[in-house]
Amino acid sequence: MGKCHVLRTARKLFHLGTALKANSFGGASPAEGIVLEKVGVEAKQPNSAIRKCVRVQSIKNGKKVRAFVPNDGCLNFIEENGEVLVAGFGIKSHALGDIPGVCFKVVKVANIFFWPYTKARRKDQDHKF
Repeated sequence: MGKCHVLRTARKLFHLGTALKANSFGGASPAEGIVLEKVGVEAKQPNSAIRKCVRVQSIKNGKKVRAFVPNDGCLNFIEENGEVLVAGFGIKSHALGDIPGVCFKVVKVANIFFWPYTKARRKDQDHKF
């Protein structure tokens, strides 16, 4: 056993357990949080849009993250200081698509899923024509 092997083992032991500290939700895939503010994030080039996001503070460890609000008009259902459930947004700890710095998406608001709201909206839009 040479000196190189001992150094590698020491490095491994030093980094053991740091992944959970670096993770925004402490290892959990979805996490509850409190909405701090509503934010508009500009899309990267060549797209030009303002993506609707919210700043969320995790209840578990107090870390603040930005989360994307999916579907049209769902930002209206979110209130500041309200509870939301936030989950990953695709690639682990990387931004997805043209939204810079946003790695999470909002799944539930006040323990209610988003999809019934959007389903009703689509149904109303279909009846208009």
